[in-house]
Amino acid sequence: MAGIDNIRSGQMMSTTSRAPARNDSSATSSATESKKAPAQQDAVSLSQQSKAVSKLQKDMAASPAYDSAKVAAIKEAIANGSYRVDPEKLADNMIKFENELQGKS
Repeated sequence: MAGIDNIRSGQMMSTTSRAPARNDSSATSSATESKKAPAQQDAVSLSQQSKAVSKLQKDMAASPAYDSAKVAAIKEAIANGSYRVDPEKLADNMIKFENELQGKS
């Protein structure tokens, strides 16, 4: 029998038998057993390391994302023409960044 996509044309479809349905008495007995069993409580405990990571995340969220004084100094240096770029250092950092992206050390 062919599938809807005509990939299996000429192949027989195989079927598997399913497990017999369970009777109602087993379903009701398991339901009554679950009513009799006391409810178990879930518990979570955090390690000292996870607490430290959580504190670090909160501290980082509270601090500014960049040094505004350094940004202002660089803007001023660019504006007055005194900002100089070291081309070798820039090239080395670009190569290092590309290597990190590719998983190289």
